[in-house]
Amino acid sequence: MEIAAKYDPSGIEEKWYQHWLNKNYFRSVPDEREPYTIVIPPPNVTGVLHMGHMLNNTIQDVLVRRARMQGKNACWLPGTDHASIATEAKVVAKLKEQGIEKSSLTRDEFLAHAWEWKEKHGGIILEQLKKLGASCDWERTKFTMDQDLYQSVIDVFVDLYNKGLIYRGVRMVNWDPQALTALSDEEVIYKEVKSKLYYLRYRVEGTADEWVTIATTRPETILGDTAVCVHPEDERFRHLKGKRVLVPLIKRSIPVIEDEYVDREFGTGCLKITPAHDINDYTIGLKYNLESIDIFNDNGTLNEKALLYIGMDRFEVREKITEDLLNHGHILKIEDYVNNVGFSERTDAVIEPKLSVQWFLKMEEMAKPALEVVMNDTVKFHPEKFKNTYRHWMENVRDWCISRQLWWGQRIPAYYLSTGEVIVAASAEEALAKAREISKNPGLTASDLRQDEDVLDTWFSSWLWPISVFDGIRNPENPDIKYYYPTNDLVTAPEILFFWVARMIMAGLEYRNEIPFKNVYLTGIVRDKLGRKMSKSLGNSPDPLGLIEKFGADGVRVGMLLTSPAGNDLPFDESLCEQGRNFSNKIWNALRLVKGWQADSTLEQPQYAAAAIEWFDAKLNSSLALIEDNFAKYRLSDALMTAYKLVWDDFCSWYLEMVKPAYQQPIDSKTLAASVGFFEKLMQVLHPFMPFITEEIWHLLNSRGEESIMLSPMPAAGDYNPELLNWFEQASEAVIGIRNIRKDKNLPFKDKVDLMIKGENPAKYFDEVVAKLGNISSLTYVETKPAASAGFVVKATEYYIPLGQGVDLEAEKEKLMKELEYTQGFLASVEKKLNNEKFVSNAKPEVVENERQKQADAIGRMEILKAALSDLGI
Repeated sequence: MEIAAKYDPSGIEEKWYQHWLNKNYFRSVPDEREPYTIVIPPPNVTGVLHMGHMLNNTIQDVLVRRARMQGKNACWLPGTDHASIATEAKVVAKLKEQGIEKSSLTRDEFLAHAWEWKEKHGGIILEQLKKLGASCDWERTKFTMDQDLYQSVIDVFVDLYNKGLIYRGVRMVNWDPQALTALSDEEVIYKEVKSKLYYLRYRVEGTADEWVTIATTRPETILGDTAVCVHPEDERFRHLKGKRVLVPLIKRSIPVIEDEYVDREFGTGCLKITPAHDINDYTIGLKYNLESIDIFNDNGTLNEKALLYIGMDRFEVREKITEDLLNHGHILKIEDYVNNVGFSERTDAVIEPKLSVQWFLKMEEMAKPALEVVMNDTVKFHPEKFKNTYRHWMENVRDWCISRQLWWGQRIPAYYLSTGEVIVAASAEEALAKAREISKNPGLTASDLRQDEDVLDTWFSSWLWPISVFDGIRNPENPDIKYYYPTNDLVTAPEILFFWVARMIMAGLEYRNEIPFKNVYLTGIVRDKLGRKMSKSLGNSPDPLGLIEKFGADGVRVGMLLTSPAGNDLPFDESLCEQGRNFSNKIWNALRLVKGWQADSTLEQPQYAAAAIEWFDAKLNSSLALIEDNFAKYRLSDALMTAYKLVWDDFCSWYLEMVKPAYQQPIDSKTLAASVGFFEKLMQVLHPFMPFITEEIWHLLNSRGEESIMLSPMPAAGDYNPELLNWFEQASEAVIGIRNIRKDKNLPFKDKVDLMIKGENPAKYFDEVVAKLGNISSLTYVETKPAASAGFVVKATEYYIPLGQGVDLEAEKEKLMKELEYTQGFLASVEKKLNNEKFVSNAKPEVVENERQKQADAIGRMEILKAALSDLGI
């Protein structure tokens, strides 16, 4: 069989992936086997493959392929998330390019554009995952806006509302002025920002020149001030009790109030209170019944309530009001100041605290059981360190703002009567029936009801994902949900531990009375060589498909997994993928070697081959046990590294060298069969990590027809004799020692040499292996050290090669004498230092100790050199 000289992944990967699809190998339906289930963390429908996806989905595919080979009914369910904010932003931008404003469209017209965009661009990322080798059950692909998933979300909203867990109210929310929607606390990213701290003077009402100074980072918000607050025990402000001050520029009269909330050490100890634009001020406003003046429009410009700068953007106003305050003598000083500012996770706009009517889900009671199942390891985190992060979040949970001021998403099933009555129902028809019943007016029509304009937070659909993809909300007793739920493993990122993982656990306990998954594998962040997170804006993220084209999917998978232990960041470098490609080439070259051997059934199996086979069988089983242990502990990087070393070092570098026949000579049938058998097992072990090359080699090693390696049984660890491994370790060190002497003494490998062994040799079983790999003409055991020989020691066994064989003894003597002379001079210089009392007294102890070590090493080296010269008769 003609095998290509070089492994070319491009055609092979396409061929095998299409074959797997044609044969429905990824398909899963409930049967009598043990299920193994993973639901994909649904990427945004707007998304394209990035390095984080590559890592996450490679890990999932490894777990799924391994489970499939272990005889389990493996189901990896793919899908995408409708991503309300991101998708709506892209659709709005596309419409703007066409000269269409969202405001000019009806809701239905806009949604038609959104669906058109989704059908055109959505799902690209799933097609890209196929290039990586993802073995998903594509027939089960789900989208969070599919009708069954949509209805599941609506049903859950209605249920939680009826349980009293969902409520509507005016609250201070995180407002995104760019996306024009509220965000949950978890969607706000806090960054350290270099700001300014402005010290502003407010004149005390009724005085000509009495002032109060406050410090703020946001001078534009003074236009919404409704009080100034001081600490009740602060002596500096006792005289202000019961007085009022005037807001600069607009001269609004506001009270001075006292509250222990004020930090006397911050700024001046005097705090401006703006209830509409700060969460803490909002709380104080409620406590003292202060007026709340919202000076911002939804887009971050100032409205008429600000009285000044109407229609200007908030950041432009900051510059303008600073100038005006300076001109009117209201600014005492301005200092540089570093503070944490909240940014929208989606748009990166600076968040504006804003009073708004929103829908909320009570979290406190739902969080308690969800915390307990993680802390008692019913749900296991890998690595475990994230349990503390999870506990902190869950013990400090706040009600979840679940409404979004968008059109793309699941529309909130709340309907309003003209009287203000709220009806929550799963459909407009149900809402109308309820409204007639509540109002006792059978004449009400659909036009008398107005549905809430808002949609639900995207995460409100994602938290149901492990249940809703199997239709477990609408049909809780259907065969799929009963078979596949709870799922086995979830692979995701720590940054969405609360966003998604915690909420899925809550939903699972609420709607299935069961956890949604048993293990959570938390990946790290893919970073560049400088430690920066990979991102489009930094331009430091390579194109994943470009990497696959350059290095092959197997090469990229291996490159990413070799340095990505769970929970730790991955310092990515293209050289990792190159290492993966080199590994593919190493395996391919091993295949070409083995397939090039010709078997001769009349040949007896040599003892060295029998010993090699026995050793490699033990090595294979010990490695399999280690790999199984690594998988059990979710140490996938370690599992891959064990398999990598087993193939590269043990199989290719040692085993094949031990058993390969002489050039152009046949091999005995027994050894060839064992070698092919080992090769096949290694491909099975590697298949979850490297699906394409292993399938190709599996078919080239033996004629298999329609069989696939992905459905073959994963080799399991068997019994082995650990002594064999210890013996071979010594034998391999002996081979390395022989090669070193050959190199050092210029003894060509093609020339045979004699080997003499002194002392007990536990590795005697491998003497023929040592003789073959060392090209030894005769191997004998001796009682005394032979003269004129070069030697080395492995453990307690001494090995010697007589030097009369092609060695220039005079040149060897001269070389040893020169090295002895150099070592004597080096020792003299070290001892000169150590004999200097001043040096020993003044130098650091570690420096002196280092010199003493040099002295000891030099003396030891001299003894070895003198012994070698003695052997040569000097």
